Amino acid sequence: MTTVISLTQGEVWNAARSLADKISGKMVVPHGDELKLWGVPKGGVPVSYLLTSTLYPVPTRLVENPEEADVIVDDLVDSGSTLSEYQSLHPNKIFGVLFNKSNHANKKILYGKKQNSDTWISFPWERSDTGIDCSAEDVVTRFLQFIGENPLREGLLETPRRAVKAWQEWYDGYGKDPDSILKSFEDGAENYDQMVLVRDIPVISTCEHHIAPFFGVAHVAYVPKKRIVGISKVSRLVDIFAHRLQVQERLTNQVADSLVKGLNPKGVAVMFRCRHLCMESRGIKRAKIETVTTALRGCLKRAEGREEFLKSVSLR
Repeated sequence: MTTVISLTQGEVWNAARSLADKISGKMVVPHGDELKLWGVPKGGVPVSYLLTSTLYPVPTRLVENPEEADVIVDDLVDSGSTLSEYQSLHPNKIFGVLFNKSNHANKKILYGKKQNSDTWISFPWERSDTGIDCSAEDVVTRFLQFIGENPLREGLLETPRRAVKAWQEWYDGYGKDPDSILKSFEDGAENYDQMVLVRDIPVISTCEHHIAPFFGVAHVAYVPKKRIVGISKVSRLVDIFAHRLQVQERLTNQVADSLVKGLNPKGVAVMFRCRHLCMESRGIKRAKIETVTTALRGCLKRAEGREEFLKSVSLR
């Protein structure tokens, strides 16, 4: 699972001090003038206030819009989408960021501290007065506000907490290693050279294009070469890759390639048959359309093996 780092006031102050040193070294403020700062809403606002102290004795002033600013500041570069947006709107501005989780490299971007890309950073201004981290819950609260709901309505009071807990279960595939579950055995594999098929494995995943569910079944087959795997592990393997943001084509290939890597079998065949809510509930709105994807490897890619697999899963 994602590692949560709850930053202390001191850690944030040290990052601000580091960023202030870089801004001071980069910017030349004419005598009698002030360095003008603007903070990106919402995380950049407290950063701009921090910098007015850490940049001392450089005279600073907070301005009300980015057009007036010498330096635009934010708390974090994560995916880089916010940064890219502001860079396109203000290409000649200097940008200052407390923490960087991305690999952005640009002479106009000044970073305070580097952080690992697989961490969730929680700032002091994102936590409640109880000290409990609620930054992920805040995302849910803002979503409820965006769609026009009232997060303080009785039925929604617990929704942010419940939603975050559900996300941790739906996307637990990111914290699991598929190689570690494919425990194989020589015992039982003696002289067995026919197809092993685990069919109708339930699949629930999420399309990465619209963050909408897709669901259906998977059929997974392999032809052993000296080693077999526990059949429950095949279903677990499907879950690991399905419990991530996905496209069906990639998901199908990942399961097949993981079996090839873990078992070194004579052949592998994987089929997913799924319905996608991003197509059924929006856009074209065509219900009950099934998408079928296959990944064939080794002897099961050849005509005879492919025919046996397709016949076994009743597609033909």
